[in-house]
Amino acid sequence: MFATELASLVRLVKVASFAEDDYDCPMETKSAPNASPIHIIGGGLAGSEAAWQLANLGIEVVLHEMRPDKTTPAHQSGGLAELVCSNSFRADDHTGSAVGLLHEEMRQLGSLIMQAADEHKVPAGGALAVDRDGFSGAVEKALNDHDLITIERGEVTDLTALGDVEIIVATGPLTSDALSDSIRSFTGSQQMAFFDAIAPIIYLDSIDFDKAWYQSRYDKGTGKDYINCPMNQEQYNAFIDGLLDGEKITNKDWESDTPYFEGCLPIEVMAERGRETLTFGPMKPVGLTNPHAPDKRSYAIVQLRQDNKLGTIWNMVGFQTKLIYSEQKRVFRSIPGLENAEFARLGGMHRNTFIKSPELLDKTLRLKSHPHIRFAGQITGCEGYVESTSMGLLAGRFAGRARLNMNLDTPPATTALGALLNHVTGDAEAATFQPMNINFGLFPPTDLNDRPPELKGKRMRRGDRKRARKAAVCARGLKDLLAWIKATE
Repeated sequence: MFATELASLVRLVKVASFAEDDYDCPMETKSAPNASPIHIIGGGLAGSEAAWQLANLGIEVVLHEMRPDKTTPAHQSGGLAELVCSNSFRADDHTGSAVGLLHEEMRQLGSLIMQAADEHKVPAGGALAVDRDGFSGAVEKALNDHDLITIERGEVTDLTALGDVEIIVATGPLTSDALSDSIRSFTGSQQMAFFDAIAPIIYLDSIDFDKAWYQSRYDKGTGKDYINCPMNQEQYNAFIDGLLDGEKITNKDWESDTPYFEGCLPIEVMAERGRETLTFGPMKPVGLTNPHAPDKRSYAIVQLRQDNKLGTIWNMVGFQTKLIYSEQKRVFRSIPGLENAEFARLGGMHRNTFIKSPELLDKTLRLKSHPHIRFAGQITGCEGYVESTSMGLLAGRFAGRARLNMNLDTPPATTALGALLNHVTGDAEAATFQPMNINFGLFPPTDLNDRPPELKGKRMRRGDRKRARKAAVCARGLKDLLAWIKATE
């Protein structure tokens, strides 16, 4: 729905900003009136994107990354923009998905992260998933090759250590303890924290295809973008018993009151909420037909998604876990088709930290008490790769445009960028603020009067009305993005 209209709109947006072929080239801009560089702390998705946006405005950047000198519990390399959890950027449909709309808006604004993701994508149905090594390498090369970007390795432990300069803090959910202490002193408030969990990755050649098969749910994408492992009721119940009884990672005392993020719960925590919970979540059996037993409906199905471009390793979808390593092998090898599974990476847990952004930040992501400091990425209280990147994109644009005395209008709330920005800088209730993915609940309401002429006045079923509203929000968002680009450029 709206596909033709939106395709035309996308073309208009690209013309109004700059062509897709110009992504690899710095935008032609005025020179910065002040030659001092802007310092970015953190070389993850948000920090890398902020550096790219600033440099393409003609502003010198120093990007600080503590890895590999000092690592984190979740990272495995020193690469910039390393993906530590899933390799999926989630749904890529900009006509009916909130995160897909965010993808498209970022593409129009020259996002380096989206360019690298598009160049290194792997099959994932309607989702955008990437070869994580190729993706990270492409981002690091682009930043290294840019004349205005200097990458400095080593930990920044104190915000005052850089002197009286403009700073963007994009240290993400794994901010070091020392820098966390410095941030607390600047914000005057305690940070909050929650756990995030990582799913295991399995080698393709260890999967038994006498039991497993390739198929996307409802045959989306190529129709063969996922590997499926079926369970009958007896196998499912035995699996749930294994999850519940398996030995888990023990929280440290200071972590005992830290809540989980609802969008990334460990699979055993979901199982604790009810034995059938997983059959309505990551193990739901709908939209799939087992070719080994086409007349028999599976009670539950485990899906794996391709994790690299070669297709040699596959991620267990929704299987974030806090089981200890030996228990992961025992429990997950009870899944039909995975009896001999070899793990390229086992699951794990790490702590995420974020600030109380609705109280602390202004609408351009500046710290109200110290306006020379901006925050970007997951530390602002957004959740997800693309959401974190989008806050880096905006922080970089805001800092650069302020330096150049350019228009600082924020994106409209009707856009995905504006809706998420508003959430973290004031729309959310500060007292109960929790990390949030982009979703249609963050957008101002629309009505069905925004439907195409051929659908206006027609009665629609509930599901059709819901899809029409989502499509209307997406169409409105891209239209308003075009107007914002024209007004600010």
